Amino acid sequence: MKKTQGLCGITMIVGIIMISIGMVIQNEDSINTLAVNQTVEEFNIKNMAASTNMIVKESSEEEIKKTDNIFLTEVAMETAPASVIIPPRVEVYEGMTLEELAIKLDRNLGKDIVAGKGALIATECINKGVDPYVATAILLHETGCKSKCSSLARRCNNFGGQKGSPSCNGGSYKAYNSIDEGLVGFIDNLYRNYYSKGLTTIDTIGPRYAESPAWRGKITWYVGQIRAN
Repeated sequence: MKKTQGLCGITMIVGIIMISIGMVIQNEDSINTLAVNQTVEEFNIKNMAASTNMIVKESSEEEIKKTDNIFLTEVAMETAPASVIIPPRVEVYEGMTLEELAIKLDRNLGKDIVAGKGALIATECINKGVDPYVATAILLHETGCKSKCSSLARRCNNFGGQKGSPSCNGGSYKAYNSIDEGLVGFIDNLYRNYYSKGLTTIDTIGPRYAESPAWRGKITWYVGQIRAN
């Protein structure tokens, strides 16, 4: 009887120990499971953070690209030249541009050797401060170029009856190498010997340029014809 009771006590104690061991193992499993779950959750959180950073980075790069594109566009617009540039109108004589003046002079130069020299005459006169109408009027009167230029103009390219050297065929009149050189020399003579000395009108130029009192009237008539044409 006593042996039986002793065995039962031992069995009970062993059972309690086994139950305790089972509870400890169960608790360790629970702890391990919790740790694994926590680790997985931390891993997920890290992945979410990394993904968020990646999205933010991609978004930032996209914004930078957009900003760069806007900046480059603005710079391109600021530095790009205008598609159409309209030059200002520059009037040089009686409300005309140099080109308009040249065309007007051409209409009065006839069809002989000075035809089409309006641009040269206009440019030289404006640059030197010589009245282009007065210069053209003297040219037409002295050489007859309104219809047919004189032999002096044809042979020696002398316009306006200028005297000096080199001589034209041994005479007192000056010879030039070309029509353009003769026209430039003629206008330069008007500047040096008249306009630069304050003789800038037909009345003040006349007494020094020609002996005939009728000269001034004829030049005035030519100027009127040029202005009206």
